[in-house]
Amino acid sequence: MNGINKDFLVNEEIRAKELRVITDENEALGIMSSAEALKIAEEKELDLVMIAPTANPPVCKIMNFGKFIYEQSKKDKEAKKKQKVISLKEIRLSPTIEEHDIEIKTNHARRFLLDEDKVKVTVRFRGREADYAISGHKILNLFLSKIEDVCVVEKPAKLEGRNMTMVLAPKKA
Repeated sequence: MNGINKDFLVNEEIRAKELRVITDENEALGIMSSAEALKIAEEKELDLVMIAPTANPPVCKIMNFGKFIYEQSKKDKEAKKKQKVISLKEIRLSPTIEEHDIEIKTNHARRFLLDEDKVKVTVRFRGREADYAISGHKILNLFLSKIEDVCVVEKPAKLEGRNMTMVLAPKKA
């Protein structure tokens, strides 16, 4: 029973001399020794669980620990369901990309943004293309102009080594 969850001290694991004790019906029993509290818990055939170890004196509750852990795991699962994971999708362009290809890439980016993912747009320079970084800015600005209705610029275009990157985030409704 004690090996279920190590976040809580249970029964004999509680070493504090004095404890503030609460029953399973949230009724305060007051401050008492840990031995006394443990005895009350055993009489009710329940566990003594430390729920607030940082309080002075620490707060313990007399409850069914197995049931408590089950309820906690249910709450955690519910919270996880409601959580939205935002991922970063990357779209790569080249400095010599054609107009139609930009259209196709912006459609992909639009789909990602509507799914509430962030999009990292990268223009990759090869060889001497890096000398013409201005063309990378033009391409990224053209790309942005085609999808600015569904996104905001989170990180503006910046040349980093041989790549020029820009990060777009979905617009909040």
